[in-house]
Amino acid sequence: MKKILVANRGEIALRVMRTAKKMGIKTVAIFSEVDRNSPHVAFADEAVCVGPAPSNQSYLLGDKIIEIAKDLHVDGIHPGYGFLSENADFSQAVTKSGITFIGPKAEAIQVMGSKLAAKEAVKKYDIPMVPGIDHSITDIAYATEIAAKIGYPILIKASAGGGGKGMRVVDKVENIKEQMQRAISEATSAFGDGAVFIEKYVGSPRHIEIQVLADSHGNVVHLFERECSVQRRHQKVVEEAPSSVLTPEIRQKMGQAAIKVAKACDYLGAGTVEFLLDENMNFYFLEMNTRLQVEHPVTEMITGVDLVEEQIRIARGERLSFTQEDLTITGHALELRVYAEDPLDGFKPSIGVLETYQTPKGENIRVDDGFEEGMEVPIYYDPMISKLITYGKSREEAIELMKKAIVAYTIKGIETTLSFGKFVCEHEAFISGNFDTHFVKKYYATDKLQAIYQREAEIAAKVALQLYLKEKQILKVPTREI
Repeated sequence: MKKILVANRGEIALRVMRTAKKMGIKTVAIFSEVDRNSPHVAFADEAVCVGPAPSNQSYLLGDKIIEIAKDLHVDGIHPGYGFLSENADFSQAVTKSGITFIGPKAEAIQVMGSKLAAKEAVKKYDIPMVPGIDHSITDIAYATEIAAKIGYPILIKASAGGGGKGMRVVDKVENIKEQMQRAISEATSAFGDGAVFIEKYVGSPRHIEIQVLADSHGNVVHLFERECSVQRRHQKVVEEAPSSVLTPEIRQKMGQAAIKVAKACDYLGAGTVEFLLDENMNFYFLEMNTRLQVEHPVTEMITGVDLVEEQIRIARGERLSFTQEDLTITGHALELRVYAEDPLDGFKPSIGVLETYQTPKGENIRVDDGFEEGMEVPIYYDPMISKLITYGKSREEAIELMKKAIVAYTIKGIETTLSFGKFVCEHEAFISGNFDTHFVKKYYATDKLQAIYQREAEIAAKVALQLYLKEKQILKVPTREI
């Protein structure tokens, strides 16, 4: 494999290209008109404009991307995450064109792309699943009957979805009709598929995911867990590895369950198996993400494994160069997703020009980004600016370094989630490890963040006053003539 096209943009495109370059592989970038001056375009050996700014006219044009790859004699296509990364048709079309798709086979993407199909696939492997039904429903009367058997509260979920869309919690029978209709409507609008199913609502869960790697020679390993419970609108904001609550026994059981899930769909490459962990430390299979995850850097930091390099090696037909016994957890890593969002205004997008953009530097600080000072954050794509990652010998050390890195990260021109990240890292629930997916709902409110801003402003004013008085006192000391 001598040349790779990265079918993505921004920080993940840069991330993949850096590893490819390290491996001596040439890279091709694609870009929309609005991304013409992006760092990933400048970094690549070759770059081709694929269309106007909207993703459905550029980054989602699978056939056009494949044609570009063929014209430039590309050996492999890496999809990154988002866009076409979990599109089974794209994976199949790439393979049919004679180019290697750096990811799983189309069949695995298809099976795991449907929560119901995924549940069906892993059934025979005796993997714990949340009590519920394993088929889609639209009939309100039948849904009411199932809910009564499972017991309230229940969760209505879109089969084809993610990111919290098509998801409704119902705590009493009177609400089930309305919430069913809303879930079906939202699922249809978001995914073109109104299929929903019902399962027991786990009240205080933690969101734990296991990273897996599988080669084409039957070898499958897990690279331990990531804790992803700090979320807003069912989307992750702060992730860490390892989890602060897993015992070695539960970690081993979850790891083995993740390996079984990968085997159930004949998986190839890097993937993530997601679980819910309840307050009694029972875990349940949630879904599998058939791609590289946004939060993969924390796994790389604690294992020393370059996951993108492993993806490429597996795609080349190589065997995994290590076994499960070779993998160990060393230290602790934290990741904050820095979004162009205003945490004081319900995390609404904050689009504009990066008037000042200075990233923190130092040992054990990593910033994966795709922006530079003076660039505009476009409205057309996901609002993530970067991922800020810190590493320490202990969890406490990683948290302290994260707080320092957040303070040193200077962004002006737009609002970001940096202040929210600092709020999380300073909160007792997070520091103690005693939190779940309801962290934001339980502990975060804009007035609390405003209060922190106010305190910091008061402290800064007091420090400035003391410095002023000290300077004034020095000026008053008379000089003695000789």
